[in-house]
Amino acid sequence: MQALEGKTLMITGGTGSFGSTVLGHFFGSDVGEVRVFSRDEKKQDDMRHFLQERDSELASKVRFLIGDVRDERSVRDAMRGVDFVFHAAALKQVPSCEFFPMEAVKTNVVGTDNVLHAAIDEGVQKVVCLSTDKAAYPINAMGTSKAMMEKIIYANARNGAGRTTICCTRYGNVMCSRGSVIPLFIDQIRAGRPVTVTDPSMTRFLMSLDEAVDLVLFAFGHAEPGDLFIQKAPAATVGDLAEAVQELFGRTGTRVIGTRHGEKLYETLMTFEERLRAEDMGGYFRVHADTRDLNYDKFVAEGKVESRGEESYNSHNAERLDVAGTVAKVKEASYVREALAGRKGDLL
Repeated sequence: MQALEGKTLMITGGTGSFGSTVLGHFFGSDVGEVRVFSRDEKKQDDMRHFLQERDSELASKVRFLIGDVRDERSVRDAMRGVDFVFHAAALKQVPSCEFFPMEAVKTNVVGTDNVLHAAIDEGVQKVVCLSTDKAAYPINAMGTSKAMMEKIIYANARNGAGRTTICCTRYGNVMCSRGSVIPLFIDQIRAGRPVTVTDPSMTRFLMSLDEAVDLVLFAFGHAEPGDLFIQKAPAATVGDLAEAVQELFGRTGTRVIGTRHGEKLYETLMTFEERLRAEDMGGYFRVHADTRDLNYDKFVAEGKVESRGEESYNSHNAERLDVAGTVAKVKEASYVREALAGRKGDLL
């Protein structure tokens, strides 16, 4: 966090689960100013009151800006004087994006383009963008829009962003983020209803909100233009996840309801093609930017073949947690710990 001392950070979609967790990492820090940019005034007001109660010093450094990444002017107005950007604003619910795909395009694709061009024009030093495993080999509207978002990131990083370093992070299911399944399971159990599972054999990567923030901070500290950062994460079947939550909160049974619109059997965090240029950094992978240009003649003349590599990194071949391991992983989520203690978890 030393790089943020006295600096101004802007978080788009800052009232979401990610933004709320990021702010928790700034308690007692010397960050200069944090700009929370979002379109939901109620969530901004809730966050403002929370910060005033928790850390009045940090609250005095946070500015709340109403705006929408779809609106280029509001983004540019908010970007003036910003040093760094964490771009988290997105439409991320798979079924709703299937029914309203152009809304996903407006936020995830056009919105990202607005953020990046404003950042470049205002001389922002670094932009870290948040993407999803659904962008790898996408089959649904949300994943497709995020895949296009990534292409915009790489194009801007490649095509002369000046002194602005632009990079991307990609992660799997973030436990207990807004709209995720674990809080739904807990609510169903508390109401005495069976938990609803789409397909017990589906596999998903599991990350805590703190791990999602750690990934972004790692990218922030190590990024070169156009880099993609991926955390090595364990995976579990949806059936085992349902069993794990019931082991913690009581057994009400499981009801299989079938897959929803646009859902995959498993998710991919890194494609086969990306793995060819990936660097293992311990707990993370860095996928270096593809720096080739459109002059393919030189590749025909000189030759450059890179077709051997490992398979994609997906939730079927990653470390697989059993029920006991899934219980331990689920308990890493602060929402779950608070729920077990009898307190109402917070899903800003």
